[in-house]
Amino acid sequence: MLRNSRPFLVVETGTPVPSMRRHGRFPHWIRTAAGLFRGEVDVVDVQSGEEPPAHQGYAGILVTGSGAMVSDREPWSERTADWLRDAAHDGAHVLGICYGHQLLAHALGGEVADNPRGIEMGTIGLDLHPHAADDPLFTGLPARILAQATHVQSVLRPPEGAVVLAASSLDDCHAFRWGGSAWGLQFHPEFSAGHMRGYVAAREHRLAEGGRDPAAIHAAVRAAPDARRVLRRFVRRARRHA
Repeated sequence: MLRNSRPFLVVETGTPVPSMRRHGRFPHWIRTAAGLFRGEVDVVDVQSGEEPPAHQGYAGILVTGSGAMVSDREPWSERTADWLRDAAHDGAHVLGICYGHQLLAHALGGEVADNPRGIEMGTIGLDLHPHAADDPLFTGLPARILAQATHVQSVLRPPEGAVVLAASSLDDCHAFRWGGSAWGLQFHPEFSAGHMRGYVAAREHRLAEGGRDPAAIHAAVRAAPDARRVLRRFVRRARRHA
């Protein structure tokens, strides 16, 4: 880590499915995908009851995915939502991923619940809204990009004042920006194609129960480099403003 630079804080809200834990925890996946060294990242495991530190000590905050449900409003999750709301209102650079995206939306007054269109999983196409052309994380990307996704719940109503940046065929709010420095991403920019295939294999029964074809979803998994660029752009932007 460069002298006088501040580290990033990864807020850990859950763990990978059991079959994928041999590859490490979510903070490791995010750190490596973001191009960060070990010494550039602190981790706080809020699902296990750890309290997040003051956000002012960090260049940026990254909130992981989870198997939990935001709508259950578990005490640890609600405490983290309160902390995220304060950090976002204070101008901290925040990036919520999957559960983190939903938790940030909930913290800022949006609505999160089961997606009425059902489970979304695999390598999906994201259509970027016109506002994305002027967004620091999405500018210059193609109008349609690939991304990795696995979720049951969605942001059904974005927070007031949020700018929706991307949608899929099953989710109208796959990415949003709130203010000038807080973003939510329903997709997983940290997932490689290998991570995605592992999740599809682990969830094949749930997919089949939901009327999806696990074999077809598995076969369609591809790399999603543009989604990874969004994560790295967040890191670069947070560093510049630290």
